[in-house]
Amino acid sequence: MPSSVRQPTIYLTHGGGPCFWMEFPAPFGPQAYEGLRVYLAGVLGSLPAPPRAILMVSAHWEEAVPTVSSAAAPAMLFDYYGFPPHTYQLNYPAPGAPELAARVHALLEGAGIRAASTAERGFDHGVFVPMLIIDPAARIPVLTLSLTADLDPARHWALGAALAPLRSEGVLIIGSGSSYHNLRAIFAGGAGGSEAFDAWLNDTAVQVAAAERRARLLAWEHAPQARACHPREEHLLPLMVAAGAAGDDPGRATFRGRIGGKAYSCFSFGG
Repeated sequence: MPSSVRQPTIYLTHGGGPCFWMEFPAPFGPQAYEGLRVYLAGVLGSLPAPPRAILMVSAHWEEAVPTVSSAAAPAMLFDYYGFPPHTYQLNYPAPGAPELAARVHALLEGAGIRAASTAERGFDHGVFVPMLIIDPAARIPVLTLSLTADLDPARHWALGAALAPLRSEGVLIIGSGSSYHNLRAIFAGGAGGSEAFDAWLNDTAVQVAAAERRARLLAWEHAPQARACHPREEHLLPLMVAAGAAGDDPGRATFRGRIGGKAYSCFSFGG
C-alpha cells in the first residue's frame, strides 16, 4: 500500500518516442532499448515503499511559468510524429492528482515562484512512455509539472528545492528527459560526444559533494561535449529539478548503457 515513507528523486532517460513498441534500424537494432526497459520496469521495486503519487517533470512540456496539471483523468497527448499507427493506440489510464496539484502550487508560491495550473494538459510521451513500463497497471496517481520556457538551470533547481517536502509525504519526484538528446546526430554512427559528457555527468551526479554537484550542473554548458549532446537543454533540465529536490542526498547511477552507439544514464538521489 502507498505510504508516506520518504522517497528518493529520480532522473531518467525516457527513450526515443514510442521506442519500446517498435524496432529500429541500424545503428540501433531490434533490442536497442531493452536495457532501458528493464531498468524502468524495476523502478518501483527499487523504492523504500510504494509512492502515494508520482510528480513527473517532462522535457516535453514548457510554459512561461511552472504549470501543474490538475486533471483528474488526464488524456493522452501523442506529441510524436511519423511513427507506426499502432503507437498511437497506446493508452495510460492512470488517475491524475488534483489535490496534489494544489499542494504543488502552494509550495511553489510559498517559495516565491509564480506558478499556474491547468486541467487541460494530458500525458505527453515523456510521461506515458516510461510510466507504461514503470507502472503498467496504472494504479499510482501521476501529476505532471512543466518546465519553464526560459530553460534557466537555476530556476529549475529552485523548483526542485521548493518541492522537496513532497518527498516526506510519500511523493516520488521524477525528472523525465534524456542524458543525451541531439536529434540531428542520434541516427549517425559513433558516440557523438556522448562518452565524455556521460562520464562528466556521472562524476557530477555521483562522486562529488552536493554543493559542487549544484555548481557543476548549473554550469553544465562548460562540460565536455555539452552542446554536442544537448543542442537545446530541455531534456537535461528535469535533472536540475530532481537534483534540486534531492538537497544534500547522495546520487547514484541506476542505469548506464549504450543505445544506438550513444551513452545514456539515469540517476537516483537519496535512495
